[in-house]
Amino acid sequence: MGFDGTIWRLRRGTDLVGEIAVDDADFPWLHGRFIPGPAFDPAVRQLFDRELALLERLDEDESDESAEAWERVCDEVNRTLALAGPEGAAVAEFLLHIRGDRAWFRWSDTPFSEEGL
Repeated sequence: MGFDGTIWRLRRGTDLVGEIAVDDADFPWLHGRFIPGPAFDPAVRQLFDRELALLERLDEDESDESAEAWERVCDEVNRTLALAGPEGAAVAEFLLHIRGDRAWFRWSDTPFSEEGL
């Protein structure tokens, strides 16, 4: 299955947080335009802003503390949000970054292993 042109949906429960219109695939990463939905409220936006800030900090200092903080935010994203593929089924686990109107993510039908990230 080609991924360019597909639409992925991010939900919180039944509420639509946003859609990602994939326009570039560099597997395992998919990139696309993020279209906010009604549930993309300030708390969700801040969650993704915090995730990117922690990722940048981790890239700079590579400390265990930074890694643990970033992992906690990623866990929170996966606990509170669901990412559904083009056919509508939610994936088991995903890693998603959102900055402005751009999103990039990777996903799996089974939970990621620690070595897989």
